[in-house]
Amino acid sequence: MTDDYNVIWKELGIDLERHDKLIGGLGVIYPKIYLSQQNRPKAMAYFDDFVIDLHGFRVRELYEHKKKGGRIIGTFCLYVPDEIVMTLGAIPVSLCGGTDFTIPDAEAILPINLCPLIKSFYGFKAGRLSPYFQVSDIIVGETTCDGKKKVYEVLSDLGPVYVLEIPHKKNEDSAKLWRIEIDKFVKMVEKMTGNKLTYEDLKEFTKIFNEKRRALQRLNALRWNSPPPISGKDALLVNQVAWFDEPVRFTKAVNELSDELEGRVKKGEGVFPEQQLRLMTSGTPYAIPNWKIHHIVESSGYPIVAEESCVGSRYYTELADETPDTIDGLIGALADRYLKINCACFTPNEERMDSIVDLYKKSKAKGLINYTLSFCTPYLVEANRVEMRAKKEGLPVLNIESDYSRGDNEQIKTRIQAFIESI
Repeated sequence: MTDDYNVIWKELGIDLERHDKLIGGLGVIYPKIYLSQQNRPKAMAYFDDFVIDLHGFRVRELYEHKKKGGRIIGTFCLYVPDEIVMTLGAIPVSLCGGTDFTIPDAEAILPINLCPLIKSFYGFKAGRLSPYFQVSDIIVGETTCDGKKKVYEVLSDLGPVYVLEIPHKKNEDSAKLWRIEIDKFVKMVEKMTGNKLTYEDLKEFTKIFNEKRRALQRLNALRWNSPPPISGKDALLVNQVAWFDEPVRFTKAVNELSDELEGRVKKGEGVFPEQQLRLMTSGTPYAIPNWKIHHIVESSGYPIVAEESCVGSRYYTELADETPDTIDGLIGALADRYLKINCACFTPNEERMDSIVDLYKKSKAKGLINYTLSFCTPYLVEANRVEMRAKKEGLPVLNIESDYSRGDNEQIKTRIQAFIESI
């Protein structure tokens, strides 16, 4: 099957020699971090297979879709409405980068003191190391931070880029501007695909993605049991795969996992001792293969039971209204749903503070690790607001800033252990 993939990768213009090193590295760290865990749910096998074959069968599906005349839309952010993309016959796929392997490619062009997620994804494209980038017909960016906005300009030198303007306030005027952006996005995708948005199809995909989010809500709520029936690392992995996999298939796999976890809960089975101190995280997203914080915490013997993150609660909490009886109403409902997401780009941003507190209370966490990628200005500045609100609620909090390297792992481990002891 590898030979089959090599043909596809070669046709997509991948730098095969360096790509082999990239995939080889994933093949080394994945078993150490994931497959070495004890008492894992059997249904995690689906997600293991997906990540181990991350650049394989899913890329082939996208490649075959494109060969049949379909379009692929690469995205970086959960503000891009997947429902609209798929209704119009295109397939959305994540392009976020979570490895420092590609950063040297980016630093040949971009500043060193820039968010590692931005440098990582740019390096994937510049170095021709991601088949997801190479198979995409267009890249859709968004204005969630200044670093991304400027890098999209540089990225446009390497291929087509479309940028969604995200309002940075949540009020009536911003909602109107956002709806205009969504309408323009619909027209862009219609022109690219040659298809027209229809009420029946949009309603169907609204339901499909709501079911996907409900499945993730169900899974993540099961983590709040004591003892937790699944590790935080495994739950994080599921949330990461959500950004890549076909939605109906993914939803089925998540529900099968949750069925198994419910059986564990009834039997009182868990992957950590009952009444063990439980932690949650908040902050910037965890793109594959960024498993650093979860691995350090859980290797120390403590479960992570929730993530307030784009790869976490921000991804699945809000559902779209399925009841409007016109296409304009459905589009409006989607626009409303996506604008409710609590990114650090908004100001003022008490809604995000409220969501962190709500997740803390539901998950029964006893401590919060607020994790921010280096040079991620919105989340670094907002870390102070998170800390003040957490302390007001009686929630101990530890702020950690890091990049994708492993050079600070021992330092982070020491800080986390001291934090746990203080609780």
